[in-house]
Amino acid sequence: MLILFVCTGNICRSPMGELLLAKYLSGTTIRVASAGTRGLAQHEMDRYSARLMRSVDIEPSGFRSRRLTRPMAEEADLILCFEKKQRKDIVTLAPNAVRYTFLVDDFANMCQYCAQQGLIEGLTVQERLESVIRASTIIRPMLPKAKDIEDPISKPFEVFVEVANELNRDLCAMLSALKKHHRVNAAPTRQRIAPLNEAYAA
Repeated sequence: MLILFVCTGNICRSPMGELLLAKYLSGTTIRVASAGTRGLAQHEMDRYSARLMRSVDIEPSGFRSRRLTRPMAEEADLILCFEKKQRKDIVTLAPNAVRYTFLVDDFANMCQYCAQQGLIEGLTVQERLESVIRASTIIRPMLPKAKDIEDPISKPFEVFVEVANELNRDLCAMLSALKKHHRVNAAPTRQRIAPLNEAYAA
């Protein structure tokens, strides 16, 4: 299974999603990658995003950005994006991806709802994620409205911290919902990527 995070430039939000989820799912066969709808090819991760990854012992120096292509979108089994506009851009590029493209916040809500309602099926993490994707259309009316996670590019470091924490909360919610039904590597218990005072001291 391939999970693809997509933001705009592939240097701030989606790289953090890729590296965090890859760490959390390191004991599984699931692959995690990222791209940008207007991705800047071969750029390093934004320095603030990289700093936040290092604060949780993830080395970001090998990351390089890339622009989303139709084959990338069609190869993925699950695409997680950050804004409604990005989802529109993705499904315009690859119409078949509409079935498995969600905002991060929205998919976290789906996982939680499916867990509460006993809708998650399968023995592996991949099978259980696939069961949530299959149920997505049916459960849509029961879910809260999906929320964007803002683009922190060119904004103060505090905004990057807020974005990273919001992303991490969503990933933890997703994994916790799956963990009720299947053994996966523990999601981090702390919801903050790095307290501001620690991050500034780095």
